[in-house]
Amino acid sequence: MFSHPDQAGFLPSAELSSLVAKLLSLGYQCLGPAEEGGAIVMRELAAPDALPRGLQAEQAPGHYRLTRDSDNRFFAWANGPQAIKPLAFAPQESLWRVERDAAGALQFAAVLPAVSPQAIIGVRACDLAALAVQEAHFLRDGRRDAHYAQRREQLFLVAVQCAVPASTCFCASTGDGPTPTAGFDIALAELADGFVAVAGSEKGAAVLAALALSPATPLQLAAARQQAQDAATRQTRSLPSPNLRDALMGQLEHPRWDDVAARCLACGNCSAVCPTCFCHAEQDLPSLDGHASEHVRVWDSCFGESHGYLHGFSVRPDIRSRYRQWLTHKLATWHDQFGRSGCVGCGRCIAWCPVGIDLTEEVAALVRHSDQPSDESSKRSTKPAGGQVAAYPARGRGGQGHAQTD
Repeated sequence: MFSHPDQAGFLPSAELSSLVAKLLSLGYQCLGPAEEGGAIVMRELAAPDALPRGLQAEQAPGHYRLTRDSDNRFFAWANGPQAIKPLAFAPQESLWRVERDAAGALQFAAVLPAVSPQAIIGVRACDLAALAVQEAHFLRDGRRDAHYAQRREQLFLVAVQCAVPASTCFCASTGDGPTPTAGFDIALAELADGFVAVAGSEKGAAVLAALALSPATPLQLAAARQQAQDAATRQTRSLPSPNLRDALMGQLEHPRWDDVAARCLACGNCSAVCPTCFCHAEQDLPSLDGHASEHVRVWDSCFGESHGYLHGFSVRPDIRSRYRQWLTHKLATWHDQFGRSGCVGCGRCIAWCPVGIDLTEEVAALVRHSDQPSDESSKRSTKPAGGQVAAYPARGRGGQGHAQTD
């Protein structure tokens, strides 16, 4: 974010609404944090000055509670249950439709989403990293998903440095935060009196140029850097290595799988809130009169019994095998497909698990007695240094049959 300090501007806190106003004038529907159902979610801003102040969330295994920030900042919260994923990969959408015409013949037509430009204000570094992973799947050469592409192309991303990590966060150990480094249009670092602002795209540069910001001072840049270092230091959870492929694949019969299966409800909460999971199922919804039918894609989870069903039998009949599939794919075989782990350290799976299963705790138990990867072997991941995440080409397929596995 600060690789070109001469290009950083400073936006006073009182003028944050001018950024929202500019995006609204350009035709964007602006989404920002809001309190809903006891959580922080992204919802449409009714006015340029509608961004709330003082929101904060207390998070722990199986625990999420809204609290207040004593400094009354705009972005003193780590994350909510969802961020970018539902806006690019819709939870449910029609892919194509078939109708019977007057002559009785079937007519097929693709159904593409009618999407308006959207600006998301408050995106975190972990979610930008997750978006890059999603794009590696949905936008890869030769298999470009038109529905995902149409939604993604309409997004304008205003990222914010994460200065107040939750106790469940561990993005520093995955290299994906707390400071945004790539994938944004504009990135902000909130200080006591305003924001250090940098552009990450031509669209973002045009918006900042229209705001005529004064240059960020060396002291402001230093404060933003120090804030990022402090946020990383305060993270108490971590993964033992960026690349756990060999360590986990060598523990497929570890007794810990039975232990976690005794606690896991197979509810799918972890995959629902995970910003990189892309499991889905496809189903046909016929009209009541029998003249038309919609072919629909819906989010699915590898924790569901039907997800592993293949022509008369289930390849993952119990919770033990389903949890093992989720964890080993997320942290191990994802490297074979995308050149990096499928975990960005957001901690959502920990906070939103109803029985408080902690991914970092499970991994530590599984690899404790395995041959730990050396510093050199952990660098086999092709993820660039410094937390920057690229959309890597996939080298494998997620799954076959009725559902796409993540």
